[in-house]
Amino acid sequence: MQDPNDIPLPILITGVAGVAGYNAFHYFRRRYGEQVIGVRRVDNWPLSQPGIVGCDLHDRDSLAELFRTHKFRSVLNTEGTCALRACELDPMLAWRVNVLGLATLLGAIEEYEHPVRTLHLSIDLVFSGTRGGEHIESDATDPVTVYGKTMVQTERLVLAEADNACVLRISLPMGVSFNGHAGAIDWIQSRFKKQKPATLYFDEIRTPTYTDCMNPLFEDLLVRPIKGLFHAGGPNRLSLYEIAQIINRVGGYDPDCLMGCYRHEAGPVPPRAGNVSMTSSLISDALGYDPFHPWPLDPKWIPTDRQWHYQRDNEEGSAELLESILYENPSRRNPSGA
Repeated sequence: MQDPNDIPLPILITGVAGVAGYNAFHYFRRRYGEQVIGVRRVDNWPLSQPGIVGCDLHDRDSLAELFRTHKFRSVLNTEGTCALRACELDPMLAWRVNVLGLATLLGAIEEYEHPVRTLHLSIDLVFSGTRGGEHIESDATDPVTVYGKTMVQTERLVLAEADNACVLRISLPMGVSFNGHAGAIDWIQSRFKKQKPATLYFDEIRTPTYTDCMNPLFEDLLVRPIKGLFHAGGPNRLSLYEIAQIINRVGGYDPDCLMGCYRHEAGPVPPRAGNVSMTSSLISDALGYDPFHPWPLDPKWIPTDRQWHYQRDNEEGSAELLESILYENPSRRNPSGA
């Protein structure tokens, strides 16, 4: 890993309402203090913290003023509306936030007087998941959702227009969110906490990643002159149902609250991708090390069958245990165990 003192400062982090952006903001803020500024949408006023400002990325004048004020040398763009149903029902909203916002940001970077290192996050849902997973970067994109289609557009914009940029396709970022509902863990756990059913898919496969692994990777990539498109998914390939099994058992929740079904048994809106698991060896080769630990870290928490979450074996699951091993990477708390 490069010397973090070489990182181009100050840093702008967009999309701090999302799990990836929120965790990245706090990671970089702890390390670089007031040289890190986070951006949220103007109407998201509940997200008010030191260092976070309201600015809609498609507002060219406000964005230009932000650059003049803070003189950014790095941008980590995690902005995007990923609400699948909302994007299907309002494609123009998805386009305005995901595509127009990015185009305006790239315009501000191009007009800026200094070079700006740009790191842009995309998503595994640029694939339909019909080819059996383990996607590599050269696979053709074929998204089934409006969200995925707009993210394909953002990838092409960054790679075509930003000379000093790197694009990372992430999967499910596993970490806390500001409102307790933004992430996969948050939503599933919120259902279980209220003794409400949660229905997840047997055949949507993802490669979830601890934000505790993603944040140091972002930092390293802002330092290094690595350009192009890379996958950034974790080594474990898990269905959404298996992810919910893990959350249910680790959290000590009622196993009867978890329901499962196949994608074709769900409603038509939003359409669901299948096996969009990714192979991320290309970024490891470029870095010279593997930045990703498995989620969850301990293989004993990997489901072995669809009834696995009923098998408690006198273990004491709890919200505290869930926080310590699913929201957080235990090896990052104990570097000697990394």
